[in-house]
Amino acid sequence: MSTPNFSLERNAFGRLVFTGADGEAHVGVVPVRAFPIAAPDEGLSIVSPDGHELAWVDRISGLPSAMRALLEEELASRDFAPVIKAIEAVSTFSTPSTWTVSTDRGRTDFVLKTEDDIRRLGEGRLLITGGHGVSFIVQDRLALDKHSRKLLERFL
Repeated sequence: MSTPNFSLERNAFGRLVFTGADGEAHVGVVPVRAFPIAAPDEGLSIVSPDGHELAWVDRISGLPSAMRALLEEELASRDFAPVIKAIEAVSTFSTPSTWTVSTDRGRTDFVLKTEDDIRRLGEGRLLITGGHGVSFIVQDRLALDKHSRKLLERFL
């Protein structure tokens, strides 16, 4: 684990403050993942409020624990991609169809407009985009229960 040439802290107003090697502080910076779904640990840009990149981090896991925790807390407050734990029902095996799923954030329904809204990410991972633009993740389609796998296979 290498020590970065910058520091991060949260100010009294809850905003992230980036201080570079030159000692200049930037208030209100935003961490942005390069590949938030496919490789969430790899490639993170810290961007100033005016949109300029201040620092690049190759791996979040390579940062000191306090800085990593601060960045992960900030990213969690902005990222919203519920993980599907089970597919309870689908209204029809053609699209559009309404899906009822259990996620890590509770039970919900969404409309799958077309089969193209299911993207394979590799290693059994799927990204399913609902009709309102919310993206759902299936971490490992083979790890789903038998009923869920059977319903999902009709759309793959």
